[in-house]
Amino acid sequence: MKKVLLAVGLAFLGFTANAQEDTKKDDFKNWMIRLRGVGVTPNESAKIGVIGGDVNISNSFIPELDITYFFTKNIAAELILGTTKHDVNTVGSDISAVGGPTSADVDLGSVYLLPPTLTLQYHFFPMKEKVFKPYVGAGLNYTIFYNQKAGSVVKDIKYDNALGYAAQVGFDLMLDDTFFINVDVKRLFLSTDVTVDASNLLTGLSIPAEVDINPWLWGFGVGMRF
Repeated sequence: MKKVLLAVGLAFLGFTANAQEDTKKDDFKNWMIRLRGVGVTPNESAKIGVIGGDVNISNSFIPELDITYFFTKNIAAELILGTTKHDVNTVGSDISAVGGPTSADVDLGSVYLLPPTLTLQYHFFPMKEKVFKPYVGAGLNYTIFYNQKAGSVVKDIKYDNALGYAAQVGFDLMLDDTFFINVDVKRLFLSTDVTVDASNLLTGLSIPAEVDINPWLWGFGVGMRF
C-alpha cells in the first residue's frame, strides 16, 4: 500500500512539475502601456441646413496614451486616451440672405475633442521568436466636445457629444522582452449634431447640421510590457 501511495505521489508531483513548465512556456505579461504620436485626419462631410454647403475640419497631431490588458496571450482590451483640437469652417455655403455671396466658406472657430476609445484586440504571433506581433481590434468610443469657440462670424456653436465605433490594425516590434516599437492605424466612425447660433447676422437665425467626422488616426510610438 505504501508503495502504491508513493507511486501516486511521485506521479502527481511529476504532473504538477510538467504543468508548471507548460505554464511557464506560455507565460505572458498582462499589461502593456504605449505612448504614441498620432496624426488625426478627419474624413469629414456634412448636411447643413439653411445655408447649405459642406464642412472642412483641420488635421491635427497629438500625443496619445494607451493601456492594454491581456486576458490571454492573444486576446486583449485597450483603452486609448488623447485629446485633439480642430479648426472648422463651412465650404460653399449660401449666405446671400445676410448680404454675403452665394458660395462662401464660413469660419466656425475651433473645438476640442476628447474621444476615449475601448477596443477588443486579437494579437497574432506569426514568428516563432515572437518579435513581430500584429493585431486587429474593434470597439467603441464616446467623444466629448469641449472648449468650443465660435470664431469671428457667428455668435455661438454647439456640438452634441456622441457615441461612435472604432476599427484598428497595428503591430508591435519587440526590442527585448519588455520594450517595443508600435505602429497603429485606427478609424473612428463618428457623427455629431451641430447647432450654429447666427442670430448676430439675422435675428433668430439658427443653423442645424449633421456632421460626419470619421477620422483616421495614424500612430507611431514606443511601449513596454509589465
